[in-house]
Amino acid sequence: VKENILGPNDLIQPYFVIEGRSKKETIPSMPGISRFSVDLLLKEIELYKRAGGRAVILFGLSQKKDSTGKYALTSKAIVPTAISLIKKNFPDLLVFSDICLCAYLTHGHCGLVHDGIIDNDATLPILAQMALAHADAGVDCVAPSDMMDGRVRSIRDMLDKNHFKDTSILSYAVKYASAYYGPFREAANCAPEFGDRRTYQMDPANSKEALKEALQDINEGADMVMVKPALAYMDVIKTLKDAVNVPVVAYNVSGEYSMVKAAAQKGWIDEKAVVLETLLGFKRAGANIIISYHTLDVLGWLK
Repeated sequence: VKENILGPNDLIQPYFVIEGRSKKETIPSMPGISRFSVDLLLKEIELYKRAGGRAVILFGLSQKKDSTGKYALTSKAIVPTAISLIKKNFPDLLVFSDICLCAYLTHGHCGLVHDGIIDNDATLPILAQMALAHADAGVDCVAPSDMMDGRVRSIRDMLDKNHFKDTSILSYAVKYASAYYGPFREAANCAPEFGDRRTYQMDPANSKEALKEALQDINEGADMVMVKPALAYMDVIKTLKDAVNVPVVAYNVSGEYSMVKAAAQKGWIDEKAVVLETLLGFKRAGANIIISYHTLDVLGWLK
C-alpha cells in the first residue's frame, strides 16, 4: 500500500568531464565523486550501466575560457565529445547535458558581461548555439541552467530550425541563489570572480515566483522543469507538481550530498537510511525525476 516507490527509472547520475586522457581528479568536498577525462568516463558509465543506471547528466570543465564563451560552441568541446562517444558505446543510455557558459567564461558568471552587468539578451544566442552543438553530438535532452530569461525559447527555436525537433529541453526553471551549491563550484571550478548570481537566480524567500518562472519556460517549449536545490524547497516541488502538466525534476545538489557524506563518515547518521528517506521525500513531494550524486550508491541499495 505504499503511495510512493523509489526505483532506477527515477534517478539521474551527474558526471564531471575534463579534458585530456587517463585523468581522474577527486573532489575533496564531495567524497566519492570525481572528475573524469572522456576515456575514463566511459569506463565509469559502463559500471553505472551494470548497476542499473538509466540516465546521466554531463557537466564540462574547460581549460579554454574567454569573455565570449566561444569554446562552448565547437563540436570538439569536451561535452559534445563525451556525448558522441557515450552514445556510440551506450546507445540506450539517456544523456542529458548542462547548458551554461560559466565553465567557459573567464569571470565565471552564467552570462556574458558588459560593463560589469550580466547581459541577458546577448547571452541567448550563445546558449542556443551551445545546445545545438550538444544536439548535433547526439544528446537526448539539453538542460539550460544559466537562468537567463528567454533562453528556452531561443534554444527551442535553434533546435527546431536545425532539425532537432526531438531533442528535449529540461529547464532549470526554478533555480534558487542557494548556499547549497558550494561543493559544486569547487567541482566545476565555476565560482564567479566578482559579485554573485542573485541578479539572475531566484530569491530563496520566493515561492510564487517559482510558478511564474516554470510556466514561462513551459510556454517557451520546456519539456520538463526543475527545482534546484531540492531539500529546502520541497514545498516548491509540490507547488509545481500541482500546477504544471510536464514532469518535475528535483536536483539533490552538492551541498545536500556533502553534508550527508560528512555526517556518515563521522558515524553520526546511517547514510543509506538517510539518503533513501530523503529521495523518497522528493518523490512524495511530487518529483518525477531526481538528479542526485547518490544515484550509483542508491542503485546498489535498491537491489
